[in-house]
Amino acid sequence: MRHLLYSPALLAVGLALPAVAQDRDRETPELDEVIVTATRLPAIVSDTPGARVIDAETIQQRGAVFAADILSDIPSLSVVRAGAFGGVAQVRIRGATPGKTLTLVDGVPVNDPAEVNGAFDFSGFELGDIERIEVLSGPQSSLWGSDAIGGVIAFTTREVNGVRAEAEAGSYDTRRGRLAAGVAKDTYAFGAWVSRFDTDGISAADEADGNPEADGFRSTTVGARGRYAFTPGVEIDGSVRWSDSRADIDGFPAPSFALADTPDTTASEQVSGFARLKAPLFGLSHQFSLSASDIARDTVSDFPSSFEADRQVYRWQADGAALDDALSYAFGAEREETEGSLSDGTTADLGSTALFGVARYEVSDRLSVTGGLRLDHTDDFGSETTGRLSAALDLDGGFILSGAFGTGFKAPSISQAVCDFCFSAAPFPVLTPETADSGEIALGWASPDGRFDGRATLYRLSVQDQITYVFDPITFDAAYVNIAETRTDGVELEGRADLGSGFDLTIAYAWTDARDETTGTRLLRVPEHAGSATLAWAADRLSGALTLRAEGDQDDAGGVRDSFVTANLNAAWQVTDDVALTARIENLADARYQQVRGYGEPGRSAYVGVRFQY
Repeated sequence: MRHLLYSPALLAVGLALPAVAQDRDRETPELDEVIVTATRLPAIVSDTPGARVIDAETIQQRGAVFAADILSDIPSLSVVRAGAFGGVAQVRIRGATPGKTLTLVDGVPVNDPAEVNGAFDFSGFELGDIERIEVLSGPQSSLWGSDAIGGVIAFTTREVNGVRAEAEAGSYDTRRGRLAAGVAKDTYAFGAWVSRFDTDGISAADEADGNPEADGFRSTTVGARGRYAFTPGVEIDGSVRWSDSRADIDGFPAPSFALADTPDTTASEQVSGFARLKAPLFGLSHQFSLSASDIARDTVSDFPSSFEADRQVYRWQADGAALDDALSYAFGAEREETEGSLSDGTTADLGSTALFGVARYEVSDRLSVTGGLRLDHTDDFGSETTGRLSAALDLDGGFILSGAFGTGFKAPSISQAVCDFCFSAAPFPVLTPETADSGEIALGWASPDGRFDGRATLYRLSVQDQITYVFDPITFDAAYVNIAETRTDGVELEGRADLGSGFDLTIAYAWTDARDETTGTRLLRVPEHAGSATLAWAADRLSGALTLRAEGDQDDAGGVRDSFVTANLNAAWQVTDDVALTARIENLADARYQQVRGYGEPGRSAYVGVRFQY
C-alpha cells in the first residue's frame, strides 16, 4: 500500500507535474508524493490524469499577484483577459467555454450565477492568501456536479502562523500591500489578512489603435480562517473571504461601435465562506458543512447594468476505508440553491439535490482503480447521472501509465433558463442540460533519484447540446438554443529537470484542436499552440525565476489575434531570516502583443518590494 504524503515540490512553472513515483518493490527509499485533494479522496497527482497542483512556494517564486498571472502556464488552460488591469478574465479548460469551469475557494463554489454562462471572473482574484491551487482538467461532474464539464480550479486559503507583511511599488504608479497575522497550534488556529492593490494602469483598448487614456484598477481583499479541535476526532473549521474591486474599462461607443477609450467603469464585491463540523460516527469520518457565496456587479456606461447573485451549498460527506485500507471511499449528499438578478432587475432562482460516491481500490502495489458516480436532480431540468473511471499502473523503469473516462453535464444558467436578453414573438425554446464525455490517457516518467520527471497526455473532450445564443438579423429574434456540438482533441506535454547547483527547469506545451462540430470552425479564443518554460534558481540568499510564455494565433471575434512570446523575471534576496527584498520585471523584452484581440497589454514594467515574515 502506498502512503499518501504531501510535500510541496519546487516546480518553477507552477505545475505539480508527475511526482517522483515510489518504488513498488521497496528497494529504494520512499519518496514524498504530491497530493491533490479536490478529488474528494486525496490522490497522488502522478496517478491522476489531468491533475496539477500549484503550491504557495511556486506562487511566491513566480511573483504572481493575481490568479490570471499563473493559471495560463497550465497546459490546455486558456486565460481570456479583456484588459490588462481589472479586465474580465475567464478560463477555458481544454476548449470548453468559461461557464464550464467550476471554481472553488476552500470548497465553496464561487461561480457567478448572474453571469450569462455562470462563469467566474478571475481578474481581481488576489493570491496573497492562497496556500495552493489545484486544477482538475476534464469532466468532473461525478465529483462536483454541474459547471465542471471543462474541469475544476480549487483554491485553498493559507493557515497563518506568525506575522507576514509585504509592500511593493512600480510601473504605472502601482502600489501593493499585504498584512497577515495568526496563530496555529495542534488543537486550534486562527488567522486574518488584508491586501490592497492600486494602479493607474494602461488603456484597456490597445494604445496602438489611438487610445491613450489609462484605465486604473483598485482591489481590496480581506479574509479570516480558523479551526478548533474539541477532541482528536471532533473539529470545527471555517473561513471567510471578502473582495472588492473597481476597474476603469473601455467600451464600444457610437457611431462606429469599435473598442475605444470611454469613461466606463465596473465594480464588483464578493464574499464567500464556509463552516464545517468534522466528527466520527459509526466507524466513518463525517463532514457537515454550509458554504455560501454572494456577488454584486455594477457597470457604469452608456449601457449600465447591475447584477447580484448568491449561492448556498449544504453538504454532508462520509469517508471510510476497508480491506486493510486497500479500499478507500467517500459518499454523501448536497443541496445547492442559487439566485441571480436579470437584465430587467428581476430575480430568478435554480436549485439541485445530489447524491455522490467515489472509491479507490489498490488492486496491487502497482495498480490502483478509482471510480465515481453522482446523481443530480435539478429543480427545473430533470435528473442527470454522471460518472468517472480512472486507473494508474506502475510500469518498470519509473513509468506510470494512467487513463480516465468521464462524463459531465451543465444545467442552463439562470440567464439561459429564463431567456434573458431574448426577443421573440414565438415561445422561447425549452432548454436541456449540456452533456459531455471525455477520455484521456497519460504516460508519466520519473528518474529514480527524482531529478527528472515528465508526463504526456492525449485526450478528447466532446460536448453535446451546447447552449448557444442565436440572433436572426431578419426577424430580430434572439434566444438560447441547444444546437452546438463541440469537440476538442489535444496533447499536453510537461517536464521538469533538476539541473543541479540550485537550477530547476520546467517546460509545458499544449496542442489544442477545439472545433464546433456543427460548423467545422475553430472555437474562439482557444490557441492551437501554447507553451511555457521556466528556469528557476535558488541559492542561500538569492532565488528567482525566468519564465517564457508563448501562444500561437487565436481565432477571435471579428478576426485573428496574432501569436506572441513574452518573458517575465522575478527575484528575491533574503537579507535576513525575516526580511527579503523582491524585484520583478514583466514583459522583459517589451513585446507588443494582445492576449485578446483589440485589448492592449503592458510594455516592459518593473516592480520592487520588501517581504517580512516572523
